[in-house]
Amino acid sequence: MIPVSAPPRVRDLLRSTPDGPVPLVHRGRDAVYVEVAGRCVGVVSTRATAVPCALRTGATYLPDVVTARLHDGVLHLDDEALPVGRLVDVSVPRLPRARVAAPPPGDVTAMVGRGDGLTPYDDDVLCGWLAVHRAAGVETPDVDAAVRACLPRTTLLSATLLECAMHGEVIPEFAAWLAAPDDPDRTATLATVGHTSGRGLLQGAQLALHEMRGAA
Repeated sequence: MIPVSAPPRVRDLLRSTPDGPVPLVHRGRDAVYVEVAGRCVGVVSTRATAVPCALRTGATYLPDVVTARLHDGVLHLDDEALPVGRLVDVSVPRLPRARVAAPPPGDVTAMVGRGDGLTPYDDDVLCGWLAVHRAAGVETPDVDAAVRACLPRTTLLSATLLECAMHGEVIPEFAAWLAAPDDPDRTATLATVGHTSGRGLLQGAQLALHEMRGAA
């Protein structure tokens, strides 16, 4: 048994999903991703990015995993149960309420899924843009609808992270940066996340912040 911490919506998803095997999406020493009811759920080590759809362990490395299943709302990797011991807050910090939404960072329908890897670059840009709007209390229904319509064309992990961004759920490095977006150290830390993910998040978020500040 390995106790883990979880965002509230991840815990609730596991509890609401029937028992049975779940497909493995990705296996690695730092992160394992499975598909649960059409969403990506991660299990991450202390070395991995704590994405807002993941169970967080205290392990430096994860063991090799062959199978995954759910039983009574608890994810099992092979025979190891991962019960949720505590909840973690992955919500974006609050910004002063903005009056209007910023223009989209591009042609949304063309952006979704564009780029390489588990999280294509343009998806990360959209995640940053969406998260800033949630932080500022601004709804973006047209962009949300366009993103949701295109989710099947991107990876399961990226589709889940876009959905998280629409709920105002972010990685810790993004939350820390948005609390002080002019801090060069926090900007540099966020920019180093993943191969390009941090830079994509920054691009989308900075575009949204610039437009909102100009409209204030």
